[in-house]
Amino acid sequence: MPATLTPLPGRTAVRAVPTALVAVVVFLTAVAPLATDMYVTAFPSVEAEFRTSASAVQLTLTTFFAGMGLGQLVGGPFSDQRGRRRPLLAGTLLVVAASVVCALAPSIGVLMAARLLQGFGGGWVMVIARAVIVDLAHGAQLVRVLNVVMGIGGIAPVLGPLFGAAILRFGDWRTTFWVLAGLGALMWFSAVFVVPESLPLDRRHAGGLRTFRSAARQVLADRRFVGYVVTACAAFVGVFAYVATSPFILQTMNGLSPTAYAIDFAANAGAMTIASLVAARLAGRVSTRRIILVGQCCMAVAGAGMLVGAIWFGMPLMLALIGFFVLMIGNGLVVTNGGALASSVVPEHPGTSSAVLGLVQWTTAGVTAPVAGLGGSDTAVPMAVLVLGGALVSLYGLLVLARPHTTGRTTP
Repeated sequence: MPATLTPLPGRTAVRAVPTALVAVVVFLTAVAPLATDMYVTAFPSVEAEFRTSASAVQLTLTTFFAGMGLGQLVGGPFSDQRGRRRPLLAGTLLVVAASVVCALAPSIGVLMAARLLQGFGGGWVMVIARAVIVDLAHGAQLVRVLNVVMGIGGIAPVLGPLFGAAILRFGDWRTTFWVLAGLGALMWFSAVFVVPESLPLDRRHAGGLRTFRSAARQVLADRRFVGYVVTACAAFVGVFAYVATSPFILQTMNGLSPTAYAIDFAANAGAMTIASLVAARLAGRVSTRRIILVGQCCMAVAGAGMLVGAIWFGMPLMLALIGFFVLMIGNGLVVTNGGALASSVVPEHPGTSSAVLGLVQWTTAGVTAPVAGLGGSDTAVPMAVLVLGGALVSLYGLLVLARPHTTGRTTP
């Protein structure tokens, strides 16, 4: 069984995180993009099989995201009390079980419920895996490691839609969830052999869930923490408006095949991955706030351009392709950096801060999905409004709520 790891002081903290552990954390945190990106290609098929509406299918995203938020809300403080390793293993098993139920779902209602459980397990796993990294790295080095995790983890959204399209050629949407169940089992084995207990007994919060309210009150009292949470979560609005509506905008409105859609989705995910890796490379050399600002500007330009195209030109294909590409580049620069800065300003509560961030982030995503689909499957106006609005709120979080103090701890 892996031994307990403790971070080394100062600049050596990142060297305490083995490469194998970073790789497994990447795999564990890939549950969210895998569980969405392998599935979104099949939205029209699910709609047809259950004879339901596009909004009802998008609600399976909402229940998944709601579960993600709840899983992180509970998993973070629970792991602060009980440690990281055993709760992490339990979460991976829940992902496996819920994926099997999704694959066997007889109705859209059962699928929604199973997606809620799948999201809960995924959120539980994500927040604990992230807390393992926060336990072992700090400051600019924490920003660098988390950007590497997100950047390399971008392989999941690159491969996810391609796998989903391939599955639709040789199987159906249910096969997607059988594949996810198999990946969940592989996650469990990886965690068993690689992930150590990173939170020693003397650093655990004895109250666990009972003290979460007090700990959450402390982190929420930090203005900069709140500002960085708003920065990251508002950027999520545009991204999940894209995830929820792009199958209909590109396939239904513009005639792309599932394979062509998957290739475009993968290209956008690749752009986000490259942006995240560039941000990781720049960590410690360029202000993280400046990198976030560049990403926010990209998202605002993409949202404004797509809003004009959606209102006056019916969202032509080329505009949608370019707009989504620029949006995902901006996302790669904003979301992980914002989350890393949020964690860096409240290092005394890594599990609780990750739980609060995850709850707000994935609840935001869950609300965004059905709102983006309010106009039906033949308009892109709600999506474009959400992209632009999310970018502007993110800017407010960075420039107003999270403005640096003139004295005290510096921001990476």
